[in-house]
Amino acid sequence: MTQQSITVKEISAAAELEQAFAVRYEVFVQGQGAPAALEVEGNESAVHFLALLEGRPAGAGRYRQTDKGFKLERIAVLEACRGRGVGDALVKAMLAGLRGKGTIYLHSQLAAAGLYARNGFVQEGQQFTEADMQHIKMVYAG
Repeated sequence: MTQQSITVKEISAAAELEQAFAVRYEVFVQGQGAPAALEVEGNESAVHFLALLEGRPAGAGRYRQTDKGFKLERIAVLEACRGRGVGDALVKAMLAGLRGKGTIYLHSQLAAAGLYARNGFVQEGQQFTEADMQHIKMVYAG
């Protein structure tokens, strides 16, 4: 098996931002039925990331500073790219600039909790519903 090339970058160009939004739209709106208006909420105050697999858009995510710390959000990997390390690379890149800056947390869909646990997050509290899907709050423990 050959090693696939995964690159994650903090977005600085409009074209990259559009690619990230397209990934998120495909995963959340088309794939999971999330309302389009909810999916884009908060974009203007966030720091966005794009993951490339073999040079092609494969994943996206963002974080925002809230009154509770830094919240990782909208982490999405295209279905055809899952299971190849894209999600792990994305989370690691997002965390790299946040370590030591305060609390880092996220609201994980239940199916994705293993990804975050592998990357140092622990569950806090009970399950809850967000965007008509079950989630758990997870906090970065390093």
